[in-house]
Amino acid sequence: MKTCLSPACTHLVGLVALHRTSPMTGSNAVIVGLSGCSSSGKTTLARLLRDIFPRTFILHEDDFYKAESELPTKNGLLDWDCPEAISVPDMEKALTHIRENGTFPPFVDSKEDQNSVGKCPVTDAKIAAVKAKVEAWLRPGNPGHAIFSEGKLKVCLFDGFLLYCKEMETTMKLIDIKLFLLVSRAKATQRREARDGYVTLEGFWQDPPGYVDKIVWPNYVESHAWLFKDGNVEGDLSEEVLHEKNIKAQVKKGLDIDMETTLDWTVDTIITELERRASKQS
Repeated sequence: MKTCLSPACTHLVGLVALHRTSPMTGSNAVIVGLSGCSSSGKTTLARLLRDIFPRTFILHEDDFYKAESELPTKNGLLDWDCPEAISVPDMEKALTHIRENGTFPPFVDSKEDQNSVGKCPVTDAKIAAVKAKVEAWLRPGNPGHAIFSEGKLKVCLFDGFLLYCKEMETTMKLIDIKLFLLVSRAKATQRREARDGYVTLEGFWQDPPGYVDKIVWPNYVESHAWLFKDGNVEGDLSEEVLHEKNIKAQVKKGLDIDMETTLDWTVDTIITELERRASKQS
């Protein structure tokens, strides 16, 4: 006997299929890329999302830096902010492990979680409201329940300053949902220079004077100009390029968007993308 499913039932069948095997990766993991200039708010956002969505963990691109002795130099300074500073094979090995197993790679020793990102710019009330929204989405009868409750789906938040440059083309193909955060030069400089430093493989790194102007910002421009109209990284994004590469951003909303607005946008985007991909299985 043939069974006819209503559109709503068909949608739920698709959602159930998502938690069995993610159509985004062919595994039990969904990798969400959070990228943007240094000090654009990526790590702060990742830590917030980890506490909001179930079965979520963070992978940091900064945990794949080469040893200081292997780093290139620029303008007489060590260059931590270029593709050549990252061990791409090791990073892609970790991403492949996540896609195949849905777990944090046991061979990655994370130093990045030891770094402070300062005071959270999102109020407790806002965090509670967003958590309540996601919890409602996860309740029986709602799409999130079918996606997360019975299966083994995990979400990896991949936090990195250099995920969408042309040199990382193979890495980009390992990311399911690509999100890009914007920031002005002035704000990025202010935030970066306010940091105490970074825990590294060898110990601790503190930016020397002028590091943002000589290294961080010029490298950001060089690696990301292709995403913007006329290559102006403080101008409008190229919606054509974003569409082609399936990169999501807060288009035409300015550069220094407050973190509460960004959190709302990110949560909505992740929910929409999970549901959209689930519906493809129906």
